[in-house]
Amino acid sequence: MTELPSRRLLLVHAHPDDESINNGATMARYAAQGAHVTLVTCTLGEGGEVIPPELRHLTGPALGEYRLGELTAAMREVGVADFRLLGGPGRYRDSGMMGVSDNDAPDCFWQADVDEAAGHLAEVVLETRPQVVVTYDDNGGYGHPDHIQAHRVTMRAVELAAEAGHRVPKVYWNRVPRTVAEAAFARLQEDLPGLPFAKSAAVDDVPGVVDDHRITTEIDGTSYAGAKAAAMAAHATQVEVAPGGARYFVLSNELAQPLFTTEFYELVGGEPGAARETDLFAGLGEAS
Repeated sequence: MTELPSRRLLLVHAHPDDESINNGATMARYAAQGAHVTLVTCTLGEGGEVIPPELRHLTGPALGEYRLGELTAAMREVGVADFRLLGGPGRYRDSGMMGVSDNDAPDCFWQADVDEAAGHLAEVVLETRPQVVVTYDDNGGYGHPDHIQAHRVTMRAVELAAEAGHRVPKVYWNRVPRTVAEAAFARLQEDLPGLPFAKSAAVDDVPGVVDDHRITTEIDGTSYAGAKAAAMAAHATQVEVAPGGARYFVLSNELAQPLFTTEFYELVGGEPGAARETDLFAGLGEAS
């Protein structure tokens, strides 16, 4: 059996692009430091709204295939070689936003049996034996059904893996502290006249914003800001990154948001390594 690197990180996301927006700097930093970084994406994002007019003919499976190519390019930018689709490509389809008819499709991720999907993910956990797992909170960060389901599946997979012999020492949820988001949006308002976006999103449009006391961990990814911006830009069907320093981006709603290069987390499983961690692996030895 091939010996695993001493530090191993697993991230679980709903669609291609979520990983780069939420954790692009974190992934690039740990990959550059020699950690084994594994990304599991639960759907191909077949229901995403396409930004570039020349690509709007892509829908359904064709869009999913295209977005897999974007994901491949994005992972190249952050140095992550181990990225997978939950249960294999196309196993679970994009469920669309909450309340749309796609939520009822029998093959969509929202309708998936949680234990079955968690079983697929538990296999990855048992193979890669991560000390750290990162996913969304129980509202999926902002209420998207696939994000909520990714949370449920991840937390159940951690339980199943523990029953099968690998206890994940630390589990984190993606977060953004409210004061950081407010300050970033204040800067965005000052910069808007020079940006190609006419409108600004609001603080609560950012997934995972919580009061500052919930934050346990912050990862300084400043040195990897370029890698994160490039990874986000690789998801061109879904994300437009502003030029001139890549401090902002816009999704299909045409609302500008800050691009965070320090990324924040809430530890929800395991023991903190410090009162305010600066390393997801803080407090861990050479865990097996």
